[in-house]
Amino acid sequence: MGQRFIMTAFGKDRPGIVADVTGILYENGCNLEDTSMTLMAGEFTLILLFTAGSAEVAGPLSRDCRRLEQEKGISAFLRPLEPQKAVNKPGNAVFIRTLHVEGLDQAGIVYKVSRFLADNRINIVDLKSTVKASPESGTAMYVMDIRVQIPNETAMDPVEKGLRAVADDLNVDITLSGR
Repeated sequence: MGQRFIMTAFGKDRPGIVADVTGILYENGCNLEDTSMTLMAGEFTLILLFTAGSAEVAGPLSRDCRRLEQEKGISAFLRPLEPQKAVNKPGNAVFIRTLHVEGLDQAGIVYKVSRFLADNRINIVDLKSTVKASPESGTAMYVMDIRVQIPNETAMDPVEKGLRAVADDLNVDITLSGR
């Protein structure tokens, strides 16, 4: 297995932005493993996990990232990853749940929910959120879905009670569901 990297990139949305970014990976002999791409406020954003044949590709990729900025207006950043360690050791087992948060849009929702999760050793593995207009009133509503890993030894009663307290503090609804 070669060197793994994460690249983040973003630029003004237009046809071809994905081809421009993935083209430099292809040209450098890299293989995509996992991606997340989305449009946000007119900017197309990409997060890419990929493998290169060796760490020596970092130099040419960094130059190509600068070229993307100059020629295409795409900001791209590269980070090499340490070799992956075994994550499923005995005593390290987790279960997956999904949190759904919904309420009036306000500052602090992501911070307060994520702080509670971190304080309870609950790991966020995916978070998606958006603001949308309420169909009834047009009021800005914040909607967030978070996939989390909860250690098997976690007592769920205090977690559920704590989530209710966070929900009350923010005046939002928080539901916890299985997978």
